[in-house]
Amino acid sequence: MSVLAPIAVLAVLIFVHELGHFMAARVQNIHVNRFSIGFGPILMKYQGSETEYALRGIPLGGFVGFPDEDPESTISRDDPDLLSNRPILDRAIVISAGVIANLIFAYFLLVAQVGIIGIPEFNYSPGVRVPEVAADVSSAAQRAGIQANDVIISVEGEQFESGQQAIQDLILEIQSHPNQPLDLEVQRGDQVIPIEVTPEASNDGTGRIGVQLTHNRDVVRRRADNFFEAFSSGANEFQRIIGLTVSGFSQLISNFSQTAEQLSGPVGIVAIGADIARSDAGDLFQFAALISINLAFINILPLPALDGGQLAFLLIEAIRGKPLPSRLQEGVMQTGLMLLLGLGIFLIVRDTANLGWVRSLLQQ
Repeated sequence: MSVLAPIAVLAVLIFVHELGHFMAARVQNIHVNRFSIGFGPILMKYQGSETEYALRGIPLGGFVGFPDEDPESTISRDDPDLLSNRPILDRAIVISAGVIANLIFAYFLLVAQVGIIGIPEFNYSPGVRVPEVAADVSSAAQRAGIQANDVIISVEGEQFESGQQAIQDLILEIQSHPNQPLDLEVQRGDQVIPIEVTPEASNDGTGRIGVQLTHNRDVVRRRADNFFEAFSSGANEFQRIIGLTVSGFSQLISNFSQTAEQLSGPVGIVAIGADIARSDAGDLFQFAALISINLAFINILPLPALDGGQLAFLLIEAIRGKPLPSRLQEGVMQTGLMLLLGLGIFLIVRDTANLGWVRSLLQQ
């Protein structure tokens, strides 16, 4: 059941994005003939007076279709309510509306979390918690006897302080000691157990022991006292996540080789969401807001087949005074779509291979 929650979150965010495009077109009386969630074969559909509403078999996105792109459409090509016949500003509103819808939806998700559940506040304790040990029985942590839910309170006699820096300090110690023993102190319940672990050398020469690490902290939720505080606190949280997202994209662009491994596809996102649903379903509000904001940022990038790529074409049209040749635009969009599909397939395969139960299956 925990897997269904993030899948439902993704479906809702896709729906919100496409609904933004759809509503921006309909408010301006622009013809829309298709509204689809997913790609591929149609599972369910409803034919409205003008628009076909469909649920399709591959839940990796969605689209809003316009008669301009449909060779079977009976609408005259000089109809002023076709998207392609509208002024640049009208078209830009339709194209950017999906991004705007995701940002607005993210904000109201955070307002709802503040008002209903509360924003989490953290009380840190000394040490670094180990929520999970890699299933690989040959990992350094397994051999040393480290167990899930242990708290590592010192390394080489140095005690960890309370706070976020403890994880970085431990990771640095592990990475800088490949094939060298490290003396740890581990708190397990009421016991403090000395453990010696020897990090294994990874492909890049740094050490690793095969564990997940998280902060040793308790979560306390503080709800808004009134309606106005909910909107104010939601805005502060929205601004914080926007800042983190901008920083993350900046690091990805400026240091792609080292940060590319942090990219996740649909499988990775669902796995993260499932973990959140199992530990604290209330955090799904914040998870959904984070994914919605990231979806908005990704779509606004000036890349072919994304909303940002179409806005780039509109900008070129505004500068030139006329659009680029349709065959050139189609060629660029198709090439971009193939590249994005290739990246999506790569991320799905990689994230699936990294799932714990898949790794265990492959090792048998």
